[in-house]
Amino acid sequence: MTNTKWYWAISDGWNMSGRSLRHLFRNPETIFLSVGLPITLMLLFVYVFGGAIQTGTAYINYVVPGVIITCVGYGSSITAISVTQDMVGGLFDRLRSMPVHPASLLVGHVSGSFIRNIMATSLVILVAILIGFRPNASLMEWLQVIGVLSLFLFAISWLAVIFGLLANSVEIASSFTFLIMFSPYISSAFVPTDTMPTWLQWFAEYQPMTPLIETMRGLLIGTPINQYGWLTVVWFGGLLVISLFIAIHLFNRKRSQ
Repeated sequence: MTNTKWYWAISDGWNMSGRSLRHLFRNPETIFLSVGLPITLMLLFVYVFGGAIQTGTAYINYVVPGVIITCVGYGSSITAISVTQDMVGGLFDRLRSMPVHPASLLVGHVSGSFIRNIMATSLVILVAILIGFRPNASLMEWLQVIGVLSLFLFAISWLAVIFGLLANSVEIASSFTFLIMFSPYISSAFVPTDTMPTWLQWFAEYQPMTPLIETMRGLLIGTPINQYGWLTVVWFGGLLVISLFIAIHLFNRKRSQ
């Protein structure tokens, strides 16, 4: 019986993931939001501001890890909006009368978000290489990049699900993700933190995005990682666990209402 439950949970989750991806390709504006804006941002920083920013390495190499993280932030807003649309649109209510595993809806949104963000990130890296990005990572370091990025993707996707479940409208869901989308700007994503005002340096240095970006940067171009590696795992591993449990609790509570 337990194996049967797991089978249907995985099967239904897979179907819901496909549903999320179909919605993506039917809405070109979401593709532009998750891919076009980060690429535009990268081009803007590299060609407009890059010549004035001293980082100790080619600015294109410095900025790409931050752009990748920003790309995921934009993608998370789509996840939150999609969850809210399903909730206010009545899909939650319809699922109660259908032979569908309850958790499959959330799994579908998270899986779809993961695949969508991987596609968007791959395109961002491809464009970065075309304009001069030159990573020197070994195969093992690339695998570590994938692992770190996957941890971040899942953590942010489940956090976006929470925002989507809490929101009462699509507009509110979109505004909830403001912090995720713009937190990389107050980190080492685009400029070294020691160039910021003293009162801002402390926050920029110790907020979770800086360890993540410095870890990605170290793996990709060989800058020192130091304590940033384990800080990244602690920050986003903890966020993943907490977000997962809160999302499931909120979902179950809304199903019982």
